[in-house]
Amino acid sequence: MSTVASIILKWKNFLTIRTLPRAVRPAKLSDQGRRALVRELTKNPMVTLTELQRFSVERGEPSRRTTISAALHQSGLYGRVARWKPLLSKRHMTARLEFAKRHLKDSQTMRNNSLV
Repeated sequence: MSTVASIILKWKNFLTIRTLPRAVRPAKLSDQGRRALVRELTKNPMVTLTELQRFSVERGEPSRRTTISAALHQSGLYGRVARWKPLLSKRHMTARLEFAKRHLKDSQTMRNNSLV
């Protein structure tokens, strides 16, 4: 639609040619900024919101942590805490070493059968 046609249509509907209030607040982050944050997060999943905030300031789009979090939620990325997994105990380490020493002379086929 041409500019003139849109002005005529606005006059017919609203009896004014002034800029009308927007229906939605404009997004604080641009699409490019949101995609850059998603890229940064997928490169390093352990990055914090504060580090992402610094990254967005470096890009020239300063924004709050809540804004960044909402943008990531919009992209389908949510914060999760990794499950705690205990390290091997001394008893486990010695048992594994003994098992390896016991089966060191086994043939390859025997190893394949025992591990499967």
